[in-house]
Amino acid sequence: MSLPVVRSLADCTDIYKTVLPYVPQLYDLPQQIFENITNLQALKVLYISTNPLISAFAFSLFLGPVFLLVSEVNKNYSQVDRCWSLLPTVYNAHFALYAHAAGLPTRTLDTLLIYSALWSARLTYNYWRKGGYSIGSEDYRWEVLKENISPPLFFVFNVTFISLAQSVLLFLITTPTYVLLLASKTNVSPTADLVFSRALGAVVFLAFYADGQQWKYYEAKKEYKKTAKVPPGFHQEDLERGFNTTGLFAYSRHPNFAAEQAVWVILYGWSCWVTQTYYNWSAVGPIAYLILFQGSTWFTELLSAKKYPEYKEYQRRVGMFLPRLPGGPPGDFSDKRVSQPATAR
Repeated sequence: MSLPVVRSLADCTDIYKTVLPYVPQLYDLPQQIFENITNLQALKVLYISTNPLISAFAFSLFLGPVFLLVSEVNKNYSQVDRCWSLLPTVYNAHFALYAHAAGLPTRTLDTLLIYSALWSARLTYNYWRKGGYSIGSEDYRWEVLKENISPPLFFVFNVTFISLAQSVLLFLITTPTYVLLLASKTNVSPTADLVFSRALGAVVFLAFYADGQQWKYYEAKKEYKKTAKVPPGFHQEDLERGFNTTGLFAYSRHPNFAAEQAVWVILYGWSCWVTQTYYNWSAVGPIAYLILFQGSTWFTELLSAKKYPEYKEYQRRVGMFLPRLPGGPPGDFSDKRVSQPATAR
């Protein structure tokens, strides 16, 4: 049987009933796929007869060696970054598809999938607009890291973290969707779907808005460097500073990253609300995601502080993700209170 028998909402969050009994399916799955690779009907049966959490996990493990091979061949270590905007929605679509195929109620999963697709659309748009998008900075993260550690150690880092751990993480942040799938057998309140889906939509919009402000700033900075003329709507001192401190960035150094993390925290909260629990095992994904953002953003800011003389002052006055209260827009540097004068970069 591919799904556990849940007799209560609490059962939906019991890892000993909903996860661990299906782990053995993981060991046989590769061979079963290989044996039926040319038999479409057999593959459909295998899909339904395999626990959806296990099949999703297996796919994330399969992608790890793929990312590793491509990165080592191309010497470009941002392969996971390129798929960052797509894989979580692929997993959410998988859970929704499975629910449809198994004849389960799908209202909650279909609603979630819509907003997950909007999240993917936002990141994909940024990727193509910026010519490469990653969670903490641009692709130079790995190049800088590679320059500071030995090649054998970097290869181990690529195997364990860049290619494999990040691939598994993109699966883990969607595990609350599995909890929602199990809970769909009960009468889930439409109000919960409405509230949490709208919350997801709000933070996705906030992230998109922050991305737009950042994009306009760096395009203006590029134009200013090229023409020595300040584009309309910008000030010379802001462009010469080298980094954006206006709009949402006056209150948070990374408002888009804050919204990015909030998406998966809200999804986890959705699973807790629906199952009427204060916490459940699927918290592992969101927690790991928050930890990753802390480390990645710290490393990005370390590079920014070396590049821009005023960045440390910006760090002192503005919160990394959340605003520092009380106070107005502490990132507004127009009052000239910074410790070092701006110079053209």
